[in-house]
Amino acid sequence: MISSKKKDLFTVGELAKAMDITVRTLQYYDKEGLLKPSSTSEGGRRLYSKKDIVKLHQILSFKYLGFSLKEIKNMLFKLDSPEEVANILERQGELVQQQIHSLESALKSIKALHNEVLKIEQVDFDKYADIVMLLKSGNKKYWVWKLFDDTISNHIKEHFTTQPELGLEIADSYQHILDKGVKLKRENEPPNSAKSIALASEWWDMIMKFTGGDMSLIPKLMEFNNDKTHWDKEMAAKQQEIDDYIEQALSYYFAQQDISTPEMEE
Repeated sequence: MISSKKKDLFTVGELAKAMDITVRTLQYYDKEGLLKPSSTSEGGRRLYSKKDIVKLHQILSFKYLGFSLKEIKNMLFKLDSPEEVANILERQGELVQQQIHSLESALKSIKALHNEVLKIEQVDFDKYADIVMLLKSGNKKYWVWKLFDDTISNHIKEHFTTQPELGLEIADSYQHILDKGVKLKRENEPPNSAKSIALASEWWDMIMKFTGGDMSLIPKLMEFNNDKTHWDKEMAAKQQEIDDYIEQALSYYFAQQDISTPEMEE
């Protein structure tokens, strides 16, 4: 077990200053159950331990890498043993490596555009915008965009370049629904159950929000899903695990809502 030596304690203000965040942020994390103070002073002041600092670093690291607070809440590791601490360090290392890969892709694109601009003395602002979006996202979600074909990429540029927060919202939604689907699948939830059909409804709403109702994009999305060769490994494994399950659940949902399946569209 981890040593139980007496630890220094920090007030909310002291911890906020030490970790370069606001007191309001710590109060919010406390309210949401992400990070609660380990103890309270005789005067009623909330106090944080050094173990809490490690937990806070865990939260901030995941947040920096682009995860939503809802996702982070489900990802936090316990810190009660050396093995558990090693687990979080390993996981954070994997996520940082993913970010390094994204930044390397950005650097490669920047150098290529730099050479192109000097060579032809003209700026391709489409490529420049792509790089800006890559750098702006700088997280685990950008790998998806890089693998889309021109049709979907152009759709993204047209609908999400000026409102990237909507694109990130949809990406967060996908992650949340995917994790929910994996959980239901592992619990052997029947695809025609109320829970599965509710999940299918969320899935379809997400797709409609992304496509804007343009059904011509559905076959492209299906092609993208069918070839997971260059997907993020973790996401590919999860999606592969629920592909058949979500397809069946969607079939029941479509039948219930009297919606023609995408494969049937002319």
